[in-house]
Amino acid sequence: MDFEHIPHAAPVPSATRDEALANPGFGTLFTDHMVEIDYDANKGGWFTARVCPRGPISLDPAAAVLHYAQEIFEGMKAYRQDDGGIALFRPEANARRFNQSADRMAMPHLPEELFLESIRRLLSVDKDWFPTVEGGSLYLRPFMFASEAFLGVRPAKQYKYLLIASPAGNYFKSGAPAVKIWVSRDYVRAAPGGTGAAKTGGNYAASLVPQAEAIEKGCDQVVFLDAAERKWVEELGGMNLFFVFDDGSVVTPPLGGTILPGITRDSLIQLLREEGLEVREEPYSIDQWRDDANSGRLIETMACGTAAVVTPVGTVAGPDGEFTIGGGGPGQITSKLREKLVGIQRGRVDDTYGWVTRLS
Repeated sequence: MDFEHIPHAAPVPSATRDEALANPGFGTLFTDHMVEIDYDANKGGWFTARVCPRGPISLDPAAAVLHYAQEIFEGMKAYRQDDGGIALFRPEANARRFNQSADRMAMPHLPEELFLESIRRLLSVDKDWFPTVEGGSLYLRPFMFASEAFLGVRPAKQYKYLLIASPAGNYFKSGAPAVKIWVSRDYVRAAPGGTGAAKTGGNYAASLVPQAEAIEKGCDQVVFLDAAERKWVEELGGMNLFFVFDDGSVVTPPLGGTILPGITRDSLIQLLREEGLEVREEPYSIDQWRDDANSGRLIETMACGTAAVVTPVGTVAGPDGEFTIGGGGPGQITSKLREKLVGIQRGRVDDTYGWVTRLS
């Protein structure tokens, strides 16, 4: 598909941009441009792809997304490698997961090559927006929503795909060496047969009240238990979990439709096994978590996701008290895996897995 390029008439001045990039935070600063592609079932599918100035979207008040929440998104990063080149980490996996989410939300597939080309096009015009802060990256947010104007419960026939980019620094603001998480007893993230495996906005909207509760209790994140028994650990509000034991084994909760299949999660399973650790995808209860931490059998817990990469969990709190994992700080395995994964992403470690896609 041909992309029309509409340059920004008044891009952010370079001096203003450079000042902002020195301390970009997370999710509040945006580049000059975006990608927009339209879909209409009556016109044969996707058409009119463009790179254009980032700006407000015009929507009819009856747009289906506003009433029936047909919406999906992805989260990924572009990295400035040490030699100055630009690279993506496993973008084909994001393209695949995007379409898996589309299937669950009764939305059309976006061809994977079109998904990847949209990223190439945006980065080619906004390549000067990479932050200069240590560990900075360009966070990419591809998303799609139902734009057809109608009131009726059926899949829409018109959609918009957009891609925006946000210069990003550290995800967690606390600055602590390990995060503290709150166990939600009153709320669940997803139920069997629901949308837990899809990256759709409703899943995150449902996590906002328990996440606010976690912050109120002095924690960084909330962890959810299963919907049926309120017993089995599933995932955080936006990250998967791994549990490292003193016998060299590692457990991560199984996917099963209620947990988002994280790309970082899948990468860590491969890296852990290469380190000689036995990785099991099996249920792990909140009671086991507490008992194993208190006995010393559990030596590390790590959370992982695109935004925070690999983050140690030091303390777990809940209505029935709290417990500490290991020494309460980063563990040896967590630190080693984070260093290796970040090294691959930034070109400091040889990519023997074919995970990195160089764009320049």
